[in-house]
Amino acid sequence: MLRSPQQIHRAAVSVPSNIAEGYGRGSLRDYIRFLLTARGSLYEVETQILLAKELVYLTEKQTNSLMQDTGECSKVLNGLIVSLKKKK
Repeated sequence: MLRSPQQIHRAAVSVPSNIAEGYGRGSLRDYIRFLLTARGSLYEVETQILLAKELVYLTEKQTNSLMQDTGECSKVLNGLIVSLKKKK
């Protein structure tokens, strides 16, 4: 259930924060682990967007735009994860 816009905000902020923290750890293993956590946060954002649409907090147009943005982020993040796993 969508609790508040702050919940979406927290999950959205968590994505780049986890990417940065993982990179800062200095090991490939930790970086990948934090990237996977970031991906989970991105999925949470997508879920909250869809719930907001169902609860009529967002229009179809707003939802589509936001889902397109998260989809692009997901592609980049997944590509990075796959690339780094090949280095492992």
